[in-house]
Amino acid sequence: MSTLRGSTAVAGIGITPHHKRGTGGPALKLALEAIVAAAEDAGISPADIDGFVSYGSERSEGQKMMPALGTKELRFAALAWSHGGGIPGALNIAASAIATGQAETVVVYRSLSEYDGARLQVDVAQNDTAAQFLVNGLDSPIQMCAINTTRLIEGEGVPAETLKAMAQAGYHHAQQNPAAVGHGVQLTAEKYENSRWISEPYRLFDSSRENDGAAAVILMSAERARDLTEKPAFLLSAPLGTPAGWGPLEGNQNPLWSSGFSSVAKRLWAESGYGPQDVDVAQIYENTTGMGVAAIIDHGFCTLDEAGEFITFDNLIAPDGRLPINTAGGNLAEGFIHGMGLVVEAVRQIRGTSTNQVRGCSLSLMTGGPGDAVVSSALLGTEETL
Repeated sequence: MSTLRGSTAVAGIGITPHHKRGTGGPALKLALEAIVAAAEDAGISPADIDGFVSYGSERSEGQKMMPALGTKELRFAALAWSHGGGIPGALNIAASAIATGQAETVVVYRSLSEYDGARLQVDVAQNDTAAQFLVNGLDSPIQMCAINTTRLIEGEGVPAETLKAMAQAGYHHAQQNPAAVGHGVQLTAEKYENSRWISEPYRLFDSSRENDGAAAVILMSAERARDLTEKPAFLLSAPLGTPAGWGPLEGNQNPLWSSGFSSVAKRLWAESGYGPQDVDVAQIYENTTGMGVAAIIDHGFCTLDEAGEFITFDNLIAPDGRLPINTAGGNLAEGFIHGMGLVVEAVRQIRGTSTNQVRGCSLSLMTGGPGDAVVSSALLGTEETL
């Protein structure tokens, strides 16, 4: 077993309100708000944070925040490759720094704002969209994800109903979460089916929302976390990587429908000592519903042939579904902070404080952005799972 298994824990969580795009103010301000909230939740001073880790196109670097946080010493800083696929991998980087003595208190965070950050333009500027897509007019993530999901439905026979089930589950959970942007939106089957096409097979409610906001979690050694007020969420595994032949290869990934998690999922289960049958709740990054469906399959919760029976509305909702997902509403209905809000909700489930709490939750999964050039997943557990 890896020495990282259970050696660190999430001790504090913080998240800002989900602001309408362009109204949240500077991304740096939002990052500070989330980090200070996470420090207060952990019962520590923000000045004690000595490591900063993020992913994707984060531009609120740790050194920029030091004066406002009163940082005593910056000992470690890193950025995980890729877009939303790097979230759980950022937890791995933070845990590695703590386990090797490079830092003691590391914050993993993400902030984004169209007020000043131009998040969408920054993602395009990372220049990892294959030229063959661009010359054929495919320049948005939902268009490229639509190709994978069309293959999933038309080529592999996974029912399109699974997409609707995933969307409805997120909006169902948002009704119990007053902070969710989808709170008050009842997504009936009729409402979903009558919504406009964005890029077939995706309709309006199949796509994640864009908004301004920030979220943060604070990691420290398991020993230190046990002494704090809040219940620790121990990090059992958080592998980052990609299988052979993956990456931005102009849609030549094999299999094309996949979310890219096959090798990462194997490492996740091997390192943690658990399997998909043991997971109590999952926060599935759904930039689009179809890619979330593929992530569920790639993690071994069901096969392609079983997907239609497993990925149903009743199975995906708390508290009694076989795999409750996105229990705060997810990227679709809670709000989109490049998926970082999913980490916060994964911790809430371990603490027992979710607005859609799964009874007796001891293992909480969070998957990163599916279909990304680099992906990652994390499994959090209670003390009893170590």
